[in-house]
Amino acid sequence: MMRHRVIPALWIAAVLAVCCSGTVALAAAVSARPQVAGTWKGKYSGAFSGTFTLTWTQTGSKLTGSISLSSPKGKYGISGSLTRKGIKFGAVAVGATYTGSVSGTTMSGNWSSPQGGGAWSAQKLVRKK
Repeated sequence: MMRHRVIPALWIAAVLAVCCSGTVALAAAVSARPQVAGTWKGKYSGAFSGTFTLTWTQTGSKLTGSISLSSPKGKYGISGSLTRKGIKFGAVAVGATYTGSVSGTTMSGNWSSPQGGGAWSAQKLVRKK
């Protein structure tokens, strides 16, 4: 009689273990995504060169915000997305797209537009407490 109670208990334990491991894996994947919300300062070179300030809002892997460029001078809306280490975004008003990688408080990559392209890099501004 005892044997019939042990087998269902083992099956329940096995099912719970499988379900919980999926939840842990999902949580690990979400936390592995870079957190880029906030303000970043950077520079770009190539067909145009100058400095920029990015301000990001992040919801999961989706990004929205603004970019202020020194050349062509102006502030433009941007949107983009993140992968585990990659970033892709665009400033539609100036026709520029940016791709690159994120590592902690730095990111860098390449940009392109109808007028040419080049390299970019940025550092996250960290508020002092």
